[in-house]
Amino acid sequence: MKKPAALPDTNFILRYLLRDIEEQFAEADAFFENVRVGRATALVAESVLVECLYILTKYYRVSRADIAVSLTNLLLYKGIQNKDKEVLTQSLALFAETSLDPVDCILAARAAVAGNSVLTFDKALNKVCTRLPDR
Repeated sequence: MKKPAALPDTNFILRYLLRDIEEQFAEADAFFENVRVGRATALVAESVLVECLYILTKYYRVSRADIAVSLTNLLLYKGIQNKDKEVLTQSLALFAETSLDPVDCILAARAAVAGNSVLTFDKALNKVCTRLPDR
């Protein structure tokens, strides 16, 4: 019987990425190493991803590009089970290259991947959505 995927919370992911609390980093690092090679599975909730983006930019002042690279790399680990990886990785790319809010990045990426349209009065979001190719 296959073991269900773990659901790391924001704090667990932040300790892994930031390496700022050694004991917690060690535990998170051991888990994510197993996920990286596929010995363990995890599911990163969209809400957790958004919270990571907010905390890393607002509290830790990490650049949007650095955050996007770190979280994209994490999402590409062999044991990450998110069915919407393409949406999440595309939203992280948008987060790095625009000033859009993280939720708007996910909305635009989800629309592009699924071929949907976004209904918005937000000019910046609309501009991004019109330039993204439908899949």
